[in-house]
Amino acid sequence: MELLFKNPILLLFLAAWSLFWKGIALWRAARNDQRNWFIAILIINTVGILEIIYLAWFAKEKSFWQRIFRR
Repeated sequence: MELLFKNPILLLFLAAWSLFWKGIALWRAARNDQRNWFIAILIINTVGILEIIYLAWFAKEKSFWQRIFRR
């Protein structure tokens, strides 16, 4: 924890990473009417881990991951 406070760039990167994944996961949960997932993602702060798990395995639409790995 002390490392984060001594290095503000790392803290900023971690906050941006978390915000990015939380925004995508909340958007997807809201569009899929998955209220329990929406509440869990909104309340639990896991630095993107819960959000990535939701998007990879529990979101109804898999198009987000298909667009990323379509190459």
